[in-house]
Amino acid sequence: MPLDAHVSRHTAELRAAAAHLGRRRFLTGTAAAAALAFAVHLPTAGAAGAAELDAARIGADPFTLGVASGDPQPDSVLLWTRLAPEPFAPDGGLPDERVTVYWELAHDPEFRRVVRRGDTLAHPEFRHTVHVEVGELDAGRVYYYRFRAGTWISGTGRTRTAPAPGDMVSRMKLAAVSCQAYHDGYFTPYAHLADDDSVEVVFHLGDYLYEYAVSPVGGARNYTDRALPSVFNRETLTLEDYRLRYALYKTDPDLRAAHAAHPFVVTWDDHETENNYAGGTPEDSVPPEEFLLRRASAYRAYWEHLPLRPLQLPQGPDMRLYRRLHWGRLAQFDVLDTRQYRSDQAQGDGAKVPGPEVDDPARTMTGETQERWLLDGWRASRAVWNVLPQQVVFSQRKFDLTEPSRVSMDAWDGYRAARRRVLDGAEAAGVTNLMVLTGDVHVGYAFDIKDDFDDPSSRVRGTEIVATSIASGRDGAERPANWATYLAANPHLRFYDGRRGYVTVTLDESLARADYRTVPYVTAPGAPVSTAASFVTEVGEPGLKPA
Repeated sequence: MPLDAHVSRHTAELRAAAAHLGRRRFLTGTAAAAALAFAVHLPTAGAAGAAELDAARIGADPFTLGVASGDPQPDSVLLWTRLAPEPFAPDGGLPDERVTVYWELAHDPEFRRVVRRGDTLAHPEFRHTVHVEVGELDAGRVYYYRFRAGTWISGTGRTRTAPAPGDMVSRMKLAAVSCQAYHDGYFTPYAHLADDDSVEVVFHLGDYLYEYAVSPVGGARNYTDRALPSVFNRETLTLEDYRLRYALYKTDPDLRAAHAAHPFVVTWDDHETENNYAGGTPEDSVPPEEFLLRRASAYRAYWEHLPLRPLQLPQGPDMRLYRRLHWGRLAQFDVLDTRQYRSDQAQGDGAKVPGPEVDDPARTMTGETQERWLLDGWRASRAVWNVLPQQVVFSQRKFDLTEPSRVSMDAWDGYRAARRRVLDGAEAAGVTNLMVLTGDVHVGYAFDIKDDFDDPSSRVRGTEIVATSIASGRDGAERPANWATYLAANPHLRFYDGRRGYVTVTLDESLARADYRTVPYVTAPGAPVSTAASFVTEVGEPGLKPA
């Protein structure tokens, strides 16, 4: 069968299956499995599955969701945009036709010195998203980019390539962000991050969106300036639900500004799919094939809407998101996925006193393949800093002053044997400057990673920097109600702040500096930013010290 006919038939089947299935209450196990079979075999980005639209017919700005770049390599960058003149319409305001999109990459924001240009197709099968890999670039330099469709030109984005593999970079500055619940507040921290030209790359550590219903008339944001369609007032379950939710989030001007200002390296946590899911196990008791259909939809929409390379394109409910990046010889970044392959949470999840199950060596946080990939990568690393961007709290975090104390079954405390293997693997590989970047918990933490968390005199193995949320949890407080308890119960916890914001980390050949940037509120726009605390950890001498 010709490729055009194959893709057209596949697209029709997928649409028919989605229309037939509808909401969760109408799903049956057999129907879900059939739809999943459709979702597994997706058309490729080069598939000619639809007629082509004359872009001159696009009557409104199609670049409403902004531009983005990601995963910088020494010789290439990934550029992203989506055509959506009507972002809250299920089809984005475009027919089921391909659109030619032109792109330019330049040394200057005025595009007087264009170094690469080309065109690509925005396919309706991918809701007119565009992922362009631009290669043959110079290492370690800033570039500017933009897109054009018909007479419409996108805003300008700024990106950069990583340094050459053998370069001993004197310093680099990254930012870590996570958890941006639209209904909990404005994304003001992103406005400040966008203004910081010294940041070279942003690591998003999960919960880019939330699957929960967004009330069209309530929430922490002031919705009086526009009425949200009622489609957002329900939990995301279908592919269309997830696509619309990403469109909602990307209408935020501060999020768009941050993407336009810096390349992002993204990884997910749970809410991009469903709260606290574990591998193929959902939070609630639904048939496994039904949950895998939902996971396939969530993963598909995630790839479509974020600056990810074609290598990350999901195959049905599976998507390889863990990957490795380098910043010359200064830093190696091993980006983890601690959701897709993990064992189900021990003891029914939640905050529990650990039982024998958490020390079962058969249980995993990353899956055997990813764990082996991580440890092999550390053995081959020659970087000064080995940085582990991942999702949930790695260090021990006791919730009580009594013993035994409760800990989180969803974090690495619920997978202690897996944590032990990672720490032992780092030591065997000779990793001496280990830094873990974490999101998830809507507060800022700074931990010393101990060889034995229950022994305060145990040696320090590394540093964990936990980024607070962009908006999740609303305004928060500098000292939450459990602040004194957590600091007393966890002597290796060096800092705890419950306000919104982000973290910047500056790495050089002698030390790393973490600056916790916070805003006083997100339930109203325009909050100022300040530095709540700063810490350093020195090369060869792990352990946090006030800067």
